[in-house]
Amino acid sequence: MAYIQKGTKAFRNANLALFAGAFSTYANLYMTQPILPALSKQFGVSPTIASLSLSLTTLTLAIAMLLTGSLSEAWGRKPIMTFSMIAVGILSLAIGFAPNFESLLVLRVIQGVVFAGLPAIAMAYLAEEMEPSSLGAAMGLYISGNSIGGLSGRVIMGSMTDVFNWHIAMVSIGVVSILLAIAFYFLLPKSQHFIPQKLAFKPLFKSMMAHLKDRALLMLFALGFLLMGAFVTLYNYVGFQLIEPPYSLSQTVVGFIFLLYLVGTFSSTFMGKLADSHGRFSIILIAFSLMIAGALLTLNGWLIIKILGIALFTFGFFGGHSIASGWVGARATHDKAQASSLYLFFYYVGSSIGGTVGGLFFTGFGWSGVISMIMVFLLIGMLITIFLNRYTTN
Repeated sequence: MAYIQKGTKAFRNANLALFAGAFSTYANLYMTQPILPALSKQFGVSPTIASLSLSLTTLTLAIAMLLTGSLSEAWGRKPIMTFSMIAVGILSLAIGFAPNFESLLVLRVIQGVVFAGLPAIAMAYLAEEMEPSSLGAAMGLYISGNSIGGLSGRVIMGSMTDVFNWHIAMVSIGVVSILLAIAFYFLLPKSQHFIPQKLAFKPLFKSMMAHLKDRALLMLFALGFLLMGAFVTLYNYVGFQLIEPPYSLSQTVVGFIFLLYLVGTFSSTFMGKLADSHGRFSIILIAFSLMIAGALLTLNGWLIIKILGIALFTFGFFGGHSIASGWVGARATHDKAQASSLYLFFYYVGSSIGGTVGGLFFTGFGWSGVISMIMVFLLIGMLITIFLNRYTTN
């Protein structure tokens, strides 16, 4: 059974399918972030409570990802990924008709579980089915689907909410997601090199505990938690500030703030190369420093300075995340995929906790309170990095 090679029809179909899968997953995952002010206003809830529409979703995603990979070892890659995509689309349709905020939260929690079906398995599918010399290109296209999907979902939701309302925006994303799921099913080649195994959770648990006993890995997991916690907090609440005077920006313009994510496409590669040549320790400290500088710039009242601050903050985040996640793979001596899953678990838990707690600071102390919390996260991250350098080599 031949592997999928670059330049073949199977390669093109597989990449189109997984790009569509990644696009759909991350567009739906973050679709409530740009409309948090609208949800807060319509349902009469605080910014903190509104943020649960994202925080609870990423929390259940984090937990489900630890188990979904093992389920796919027994049930197969393509069936679980296809089911995940269809379920995500149907749930988005249902969320669009949610009669109250409680119903919306319940549906988002369920959605968080089914989200895990694609990111936990897609990379395993590529590693199994792609010819080694074609794997890098395929993985790059898949990851680009992640970032473009997350960005597009935010911009589409912000713009359509402004023109129509968030219900229509969410239903539209649900319809598109179901169409993408159908395309995914017909385009993705069947697994040829997958060997079904019995469900075995005991080895999985032992592997997790072994990684958690490694102090260096534990500190890297903490970095993922702190980086994402700070990042999501800033983007969760900046919209609340920008739609109010003196800025009074529209929901569409606030949605376009997420285009700043594009600087991360460059910084993750750029800072990763710097880490290769100058060492991870020094470059990740620079990444933290850039995030701190960017966060402080957002305290400036001038909109252009605030936007530049968000861009600098975003540049530092993607660089730091790229280095930390790569450091996990370099540090782990066994079960590297499990180590990466644990990093993502802490990463998404950081998103959930940071994104929610940040709302308490915003409600109590305004934007300066949000930045104060972010500063604490980043300074702790720098301190952990200094200790981390004692346990691992660059």
